[in-house]
Amino acid sequence: MVKAVFLDRDGVINYKAPENCYVTHWDEMYLYPDVASAIARLNRAGFRVFVISNQRCIAKGLITEADLVSLHRRMCDELARSGAIIDAVYYCPHDTHPPCTCRKPAPGMLLDAARDHQLDLPASWMIGDSDTDIKAGRRAGCKTARLQSVDAPCAADVLAASLTEAVDRILDYDRSTIFTHEIS
Repeated sequence: MVKAVFLDRDGVINYKAPENCYVTHWDEMYLYPDVASAIARLNRAGFRVFVISNQRCIAKGLITEADLVSLHRRMCDELARSGAIIDAVYYCPHDTHPPCTCRKPAPGMLLDAARDHQLDLPASWMIGDSDTDIKAGRRAGCKTARLQSVDAPCAADVLAASLTEAVDRILDYDRSTIFTHEIS
């Protein structure tokens, strides 16, 4: 079994669109400057990296599934040029109602990725910027990291201001866990 890091897309990999708007074209996809280096560090540390994203914009008719796949392919290619490998992108195309098993906070996308790639969920992490991301990670049995700009109560295992800071803490945790197991 392999450890993984699951990343929410909007607010973790790229800047979020304004409230009630969606990233539906490449010219709206603004990657955070530190994202490629943070993902590359996870790759080098032996983590598989997956994007786990609610994409309600499909259900709203704002983008086709084929266009979303194309957008994600371009995002992955752009990151790969900087040495950051995304193993796969999982997305939920559904609206909030009726409920489905894939839309976060449901853990369906993480469970599908685990099944498809033989992932060890208890050794894995979900990094997101919302309570729904943290709930999905916890429900899948992962450790969690929440990106937020202010200290506020949160159920995540790690709080960080950026993906780089979250990766620093995850890698420190991973090293300390390995060291603890080696001593035992």
